[in-house]
Amino acid sequence: MHIPDGFIPLWQCIIYYIIIIVVGYFAVRWAKTNLQEKQIPLLAVLAAGIFAIQAMNIPIPWGTSGHMVGAAIVAILIGSPFAGFLVLAVVLIIQGLVFGDGGITALGINIFNMGVLGSFIGFYGFKGLRSFISDIPAVFIACFLGVAIPAVAAAIELWVAGTFPLITGLYFMGIYHIIIGIVGEGVISTIVYVAISQVRPDLIALGTRVSNKSF
Repeated sequence: MHIPDGFIPLWQCIIYYIIIIVVGYFAVRWAKTNLQEKQIPLLAVLAAGIFAIQAMNIPIPWGTSGHMVGAAIVAILIGSPFAGFLVLAVVLIIQGLVFGDGGITALGINIFNMGVLGSFIGFYGFKGLRSFISDIPAVFIACFLGVAIPAVAAAIELWVAGTFPLITGLYFMGIYHIIIGIVGEGVISTIVYVAISQVRPDLIALGTRVSNKSF
């Protein structure tokens, strides 16, 4: 899902940079007042894990790639989409600047897709789903959506930029990330959620902890 340099016109890149700067401002404000000290090691471990899973890229026609994202599970565990945004922003900045994975001019759109869309869709999808289904399937579906919808958004953005044909882009980005979302993101995120809820439930944000109907 990393978009390289040259795929998005510069004026559009600037728009995405403005969006993530605004979101980043509110994310930092959230972290200063809401992030608990005991959750910081968990954030670091999740960031390292996300960095590793995103290194497993599947090439997609026209030059982008398919991979897991990880933003949704961070947002769910920590209890805010801003947490997912901050982790993905750090990961994507390091990948872009140090490892050349994703473009520098396209860094804004990559953070927007994975850090903003992935986190907010995953978090609020989970919050909505758990009102009528148990937590475990809610985590699976929310994390799946946190990959699939940003992938579709990326295809549309690349079409708007004149890079991808819309239908073909939706087909390839959609199919690849539906599979990745089910086999990878959904399953792995659910395993992580269950494991932490069993071993250290105190690390999970109060509003997203496992309820009695989960198992």
